[in-house]
Amino acid sequence: MRTATITRKTAETEISVTLDLDGTGKYDNQTGVGFFDHMLDQLSRHSLIDMTIRATGDLHIDDHHTVEDTGIAIGQALVAALGDKKGIRRYGHFDLAMDDAQIACALDLSARPFLVWNIDFPTQKIGTFDTELVREFFQALSTHGGITLHMDRTHGFNSHHIAEAAFKACARALRMAVETDPRMAGILPSTKGAL
Repeated sequence: MRTATITRKTAETEISVTLDLDGTGKYDNQTGVGFFDHMLDQLSRHSLIDMTIRATGDLHIDDHHTVEDTGIAIGQALVAALGDKKGIRRYGHFDLAMDDAQIACALDLSARPFLVWNIDFPTQKIGTFDTELVREFFQALSTHGGITLHMDRTHGFNSHHIAEAAFKACARALRMAVETDPRMAGILPSTKGAL
């Protein structure tokens, strides 16, 4: 079973993440940040990774710590669920169109975190949600998931569509990368002998 549960508690947030990499995209995500929950639901549904997330944080300050720390916990849960990474495809990519927005994501479950971020937003807010937090989430996911993650915006003028396309593109790329490859059963997808 490629599953994991991570609990992370700090003075700012308390977060629990449960993942099943071989799920069907079922989700139950409650962070107290409505738009962010909507994005996490997309991440689960389109990656086919079952996710249950509970987060409480210092939302009286702003959403920053809750969003970033949730990204940290999801990254840690991915690492735990992937285990030794034998038999996975490792790489994933997806170019996703959503109305006016087109976002490309390419990633490598390399254990070498690196974020390339070429996405900007025409507005600073989506409702009450700070658009800069989208990058903060993916930075935390990349760093703590050991993911080389490249995200590029080709088109887009609606901030909601741009953010949602980013989460969906990453989800689809992640789905590809975590899937087992029947031609690589029990084999590590690296010539170095370690990931």
